[in-house]
Amino acid sequence: MECLKAVGPLKPIGRPLIRIGTDVDLPLVGAIAFGLIDRGTNVIQVRPTSLCPLSCPFCSTDAGPNSRHRAAEYMVDLDLMLDWFRYLARFKGLKGLEAHIDTVGEPATYPHLIELVQGLSDVEGVEVISMQTNGVLLDEEDIGELEDAGLSRINLSIHALEPKLAREMAGTDKYDVERVLALAEAIAGSRIDLLIAPVWVPGMNDEEIPRIVEFALKIGAGKKWPPLGIQKYLAHRRGRKPPGVKPMSWKAFYRALRALEAKYGVKLVLRPEDFGMRKIPLLPAPFSPGEVVKVKVMAPGWLKGEATGEARGRAITLLGAQGLEPGTTVLARIVRVKHTIYLAEPL
Repeated sequence: MECLKAVGPLKPIGRPLIRIGTDVDLPLVGAIAFGLIDRGTNVIQVRPTSLCPLSCPFCSTDAGPNSRHRAAEYMVDLDLMLDWFRYLARFKGLKGLEAHIDTVGEPATYPHLIELVQGLSDVEGVEVISMQTNGVLLDEEDIGELEDAGLSRINLSIHALEPKLAREMAGTDKYDVERVLALAEAIAGSRIDLLIAPVWVPGMNDEEIPRIVEFALKIGAGKKWPPLGIQKYLAHRRGRKPPGVKPMSWKAFYRALRALEAKYGVKLVLRPEDFGMRKIPLLPAPFSPGEVVKVKVMAPGWLKGEATGEARGRAITLLGAQGLEPGTTVLARIVRVKHTIYLAEPL
C-alpha cells in the first residue's frame, strides 16, 4: 500500500518522528499516542502512528502540519505491534475481540496498514477489525486490499459535503470531498461495512449534518452496524478551537439527534451494545496513584513539556519534563492511572 498519494507528501513537521522498535524500544501499553489501549472492554484500540496530513480546525488531538502543541510523532514496528496485541488478546480471553485501529492522527499514514489488518485478523479471538479514517490517503485499490485482509468496518470522517466548507473543515485546500465521497461509495459496495462519522461543530456545519445523513442512507452505509456515528464537538485543552464556536450541551446534542432520527427513520443515538461492545477485565496497572516509581526516560513526549519513559514494563508519560534527556532515570510520582494510560510527574 502506498500512503500519501491523495494529498502529496506530508509537509515537513519540524519535529522528530520516533520509530518504536527501531529507534527506541518502548512498551506498547501505557501511552495514549501509540501502541495499544485497553479500556476494560472487548475492544482493543490499536495506534500504529500519530501522523496526519490534515489540520482540521476542531481537531481534539491538534494533529497535522499545523500542530502547535506536539513535540514528536510516533510510528510503531509492525511485528512489535502484533506481538503486543497477541499478548493483550491472551489476557482478554481470546474470544469475541474487536481490534479498532484509531490514532491521534490518521491510520492510513502507517505504511504497513494492509499487513497490520492481515496480522490482526490472524490473531485468535479477533472477530471484528475496524478502522477510523478521514479517507484522504486511500483509494479503491486500497479498499480491495483491506477487504481481502479482513477489515470489517471503516468509520469514515466526512464533516461537510459542500466543497469549500469541506476544505475549511479539513484545514487544507488540497482536500477533495468528491474523491472522499466516491471512496465512501466504494466502501459501501464492498464487504467492508461503512459508518460515516462527522463531527458536528455548531455554527460551522449545522446545515451539512442532514445532508450527510441523506448521503449515508442513499449509498447503503451500515449493512451490519449503524450507518452513522455523529460526534459532538468537544473543546479539549490542547485541541483546536474554531473561533466563535461554543460546544453544544449534551442535552441539546441528543435532542438534535433524536429530531434527525424522527425525520429520517435511522438510529443516531448510539450505545456500546450497537457495536457488540461488552465489559471484560482490564489489564491490571502496575502503578497506583500517588506512588513514586523509577522511570527511565526513553524519548521526547508526544506533547511539548512531556517525555515518554518506561517503568515496570509499561510506557509512561512524564508531565513537566522539560530538560529531561533520553537515557536518564528519574523518580516520578504517579498522578493518573486510567484504563491503560499512565501519567507521572518527575520529583
